[in-house]
Amino acid sequence: MIPARRATLLGLIQGPTELLPVSSSAHLVLVPWLAGWELERLDPEIRKSFEVALHAGAAAALLIGQRRVIGDELRAFNARRATVLMLSFLPAAVTGYTLERQIERRLGGPRATAFGLLAGAAVMVAADTRPQDRGRGEATPLDGLALGLAQAAALAPGVSRNGATLAAARLRRFSREQSNLLSRTVALPIIVGAAVLKGARLAGRPGDRSLRRPMRIGVAASFVSTLASQRLIRLVERDRALWPYAAYRAGLAMLVLGRLRRRRERAAAEVRSVPMPRQAAAAAK
Repeated sequence: MIPARRATLLGLIQGPTELLPVSSSAHLVLVPWLAGWELERLDPEIRKSFEVALHAGAAAALLIGQRRVIGDELRAFNARRATVLMLSFLPAAVTGYTLERQIERRLGGPRATAFGLLAGAAVMVAADTRPQDRGRGEATPLDGLALGLAQAAALAPGVSRNGATLAAARLRRFSREQSNLLSRTVALPIIVGAAVLKGARLAGRPGDRSLRRPMRIGVAASFVSTLASQRLIRLVERDRALWPYAAYRAGLAMLVLGRLRRRRERAAAEVRSVPMPRQAAAAAK
């Protein structure tokens, strides 16, 4: 269903695109589409399950690569931080559980993904104009809710969970470094929850056993590429604007929309070039 070499390539793409606000889900949709792999013929739930598995591999790598930061956060864990984490989790969990399949079927194509990239890029640029006057330990339940709504919005392909939560934190006037930390912290529960949900659904579908080998290969590649890309976190955390990532997203989106337009034009030209039946031609006159 998914050749091993393609599963490997997608897993290698997952690592750096997960750590940068450029939407790993968009790349998992658009790279195969641009390469002509025709993965859109697969069951949307199977494609999404493969994508979630790659996210789970990235999450495992983050647990190892960021263990010191996670340990510091756990030592400072208290009731307020627990509330923030819960509110950052619930909106996405409820939205994903109730609307996930509709989102997969209606918003999983290249056009919707390109528009998601553009929308996310615009919000990132706007949010990054906010002051950076809030730091570590200052997150409130209202901040948690804002992060949760951002994660729910990121269920639409192309929006980017990382980009959406970074934008939400910057809108709440957190520094870029703290925004990045908040984005990674709230990501782990939702990624693990999505992986468990998809795993349970796949377990009840014995016909999907052919997906298990490429999924294992993809998870391994995602784990390795994420672990090897840890330095990218510092790249985003530095006092740099988010506009370069927004510009890259916009460029990728325009590439996709341009190719879609050319395909429509070729299809229309082919229709016009088909000779009309003699009777239809006479009627047209």
